[in-house]
Amino acid sequence: MGLFKRGLVWWMRFNYQGKQIRKSTEVSDKRLAEKIHAKVLTQIAEGKWFERLEGEDKTLGDLLDRYISEHSVHKKAPHTVTTDRCMAKQIKELFGATLLKDVTPRLLTEYKTKCMEKGLSPASINHRRGMLCHAFNLAVKEWEWVKENPVIRVSREKVNNARDRWLTIDEQNNLLENCVIYVTCKDNVKEPRYWLQEIVLFALNTGMRQDEILSLKWPDIDLFRRTATVVKSKNGEKRTIPLNQSAFELLKEKAKVRQIKNNFVFASEAGTKVDHRNLRRAFYNALENVAIEDFRFHDLRHTFATRLAHAGVDLYKIAKLLGHKELKMTQRYSHHYSESLRDGVEVLDKKSTNIAQKTIKGFAQNELTP
Repeated sequence: MGLFKRGLVWWMRFNYQGKQIRKSTEVSDKRLAEKIHAKVLTQIAEGKWFERLEGEDKTLGDLLDRYISEHSVHKKAPHTVTTDRCMAKQIKELFGATLLKDVTPRLLTEYKTKCMEKGLSPASINHRRGMLCHAFNLAVKEWEWVKENPVIRVSREKVNNARDRWLTIDEQNNLLENCVIYVTCKDNVKEPRYWLQEIVLFALNTGMRQDEILSLKWPDIDLFRRTATVVKSKNGEKRTIPLNQSAFELLKEKAKVRQIKNNFVFASEAGTKVDHRNLRRAFYNALENVAIEDFRFHDLRHTFATRLAHAGVDLYKIAKLLGHKELKMTQRYSHHYSESLRDGVEVLDKKSTNIAQKTIKGFAQNELTP
């Protein structure tokens, strides 16, 4: 029991009902902290002290507001911050006024049921659960608003991420042709814009993720070495991707007309980073025009990997190009890889050709012998 210091603030340590309690005095003056500590000990002795948490009067809305303002805003991907804000807004509309002490696993399970009734996918439900779980973890460990995290007692939904959708050559050609966007200018003259076509073509030839492409800047491009460097990937690691002829020619042409004041390789007309919502809207319009169904922008990455596997490229190389930390992420493409394994078994023929041929001839002779 006693006082100890955390930063500039003095904390109390004492026993209450068989448990050791650590509580901030919320003051930096030691003498004042000693008086507060003595008062608490007196209240415990008289049975007048009850453990209170700072978050007793806080609501779920307060929790989400603090999570967004102090934590979510520091996430790397801007679209992740936007997604967090949208999810927080939806949750607050239903349960924002609920006190944290009244947020129970049963309440959260009811919220999951409402999400299912609205048609949300298992992945979307898990995203909401994950954000709430993270917020409550901070409330328990760092903010000391609550003692327990009710979200950990709520199960995750089972998600099937094993997609096997890629573009055929005909689908690709039709899609690229329809990725040219025509804009009406003066005198009702329609002028073509090729920004979507360029992004889709680059994705098909590099396997880069959507935000990796939109965040790509000219200092990350080395046309002499024919490489593109992803500075901030999803797993936090930097990786360099060699450019094939199609990707190289595309960047070489774009380099001739690049804006000096703008560093983005694929920029909007205003010279800013292309908004992922505008990209998604234009991309799905192009898909609809050519009647390509059940296809997402991320499936361009699957198309890249699947074609490499079809061509017999080693799965380890595919993993490195995709930026997968573990090979198991790339093994989904292994069923496309069977033909490329043929040279592996043919090694056995080279090692034992004579013996095998003699054995086969022996079988044949035995079968022909009356």
